[in-house]
Amino acid sequence: MARATLLSFQPQLPPVLPTIHGSVDYRDFREQLLRLDQVLLASGLETQMIQADLEAWSARRKNLGARAQQTRQRHARRALRCNLARFILQEDFRGLSARLADSPLLQFFCGLSQVDLIRVPSKSALERYDKWWPEDSIRQAVHALLGFGASTPAALHLPAAVDLLTAFVDTTCLEANIHYPVDWVLFRDATRTLIKAMQLIRAQGLKHRMPTPESFLTRINTLCIQMTHKARSKAAKTDSQRQRKRTLRQMDRVLGTVRQHARRYRQLLDQRWSETEWTRPQAEQVLRRMDQVLEQLPKARAQARQRILQGEPVANKEKILSLYEPDVQVIVRGKAGAEVEFGNTLMIAENPQGFILDWELFRQSAPADSALLPRAVSRLKKAYGPKLKAVGGDRGFDSEANRSCLAEQKIYNGICPRDPRALRQRKTSWKFQRLQRRRAQTEGRLAILKNAFGAGQMRSKGFAHRERTVSWTVLTHNLWLLARLQQSHAREAQQKAA
Repeated sequence: MARATLLSFQPQLPPVLPTIHGSVDYRDFREQLLRLDQVLLASGLETQMIQADLEAWSARRKNLGARAQQTRQRHARRALRCNLARFILQEDFRGLSARLADSPLLQFFCGLSQVDLIRVPSKSALERYDKWWPEDSIRQAVHALLGFGASTPAALHLPAAVDLLTAFVDTTCLEANIHYPVDWVLFRDATRTLIKAMQLIRAQGLKHRMPTPESFLTRINTLCIQMTHKARSKAAKTDSQRQRKRTLRQMDRVLGTVRQHARRYRQLLDQRWSETEWTRPQAEQVLRRMDQVLEQLPKARAQARQRILQGEPVANKEKILSLYEPDVQVIVRGKAGAEVEFGNTLMIAENPQGFILDWELFRQSAPADSALLPRAVSRLKKAYGPKLKAVGGDRGFDSEANRSCLAEQKIYNGICPRDPRALRQRKTSWKFQRLQRRRAQTEGRLAILKNAFGAGQMRSKGFAHRERTVSWTVLTHNLWLLARLQQSHAREAQQKAA
């Protein structure tokens, strides 16, 4: 396939940013965004991502006009910058749209500033921007950015080249945006979803004989309150369990009735959708929403009966934790305040400067940490070449196979040994001690990704969207860190000059 060529065109003349006094935080944020703008241009990252998008876009079209290509390039640039701004601010789509309309600084950074008229992307446009590039393109952009910083640090005004020789690995749980998975709460979720879908269908004039849908919501909410009170009741344990079982049977009967009505309404919409104001894709959206719940109802009801009525446990791999997130796993952490978490395992590898070199989010239950190390080393070599010289990590990554693997590849083993005697012996090495002291900071890096850039409070639904969100978070974090290193280097230079 021929390589698409970027078109050069005259950009809009942006107005001058106003000078703001009295707010140190605003000045720091402004300087940070301006330095991010310089990094995007100096590193060629923006051009690379626009080029990748243009090639994928042009491959799907036969006739390409200059005007259409110019519009695509402009939206690709806005998509990149709007996504970066959203993760830095930790805003949702609606909130960022309002911030863009209100802030001249954000308008300048996102390429929206014009003299006569400013068009701000809506929340729907920002959602499309979020899905503008596939996950592998974002990952390649991260690798290219760090490779450029390692080979040409002067172009980015860095005090030192990006270190690709040392990596520190660690894992965490990236919690899903779900409530605590209680069996009877699944009954409430299923009832609400099906009732709301039936209300939408009835509003289009397709009706089937049934009680008012709101009455089922009232009944299921009342039973949920009763179930909660029974769990906190001070009555005898046997009596409390009997009452909980009775309440669950009532919830099960309500859900069974709702399921019968939902199946009839689903068939009604599928056959007579042309009588509504919806198009067929809009009707299929409602049908998919109902099918997602109806298909899981038999298993969810059997799970609740087995756990509450029969008192038998259900294996983790067979549990339904959420009706809407099928790829969520039970992760036993064994930590204070987080004995068990619900989400997906995330592994990262960072360098001594804090840049995220590699990451992996697991759809299924992740293997042991010791099995993850060879995969991470292989990806690092594939991304950056044979530059890796040392690896550090906690004792979870230690194994005989890993020690042999690192020795064969002539990579220094900074992994904490499991054997206390081996640990005492390794502590005599100054290099091992240095790597272990630095390894502890990786926990803080995970907290920064999850709390400062929003990876821990993702609203993305579906594993593919969560995986893309993690990649956007890593890219934003590395750009943010590059800008901070530039900023601190410039301040040190000013202090020396003074």
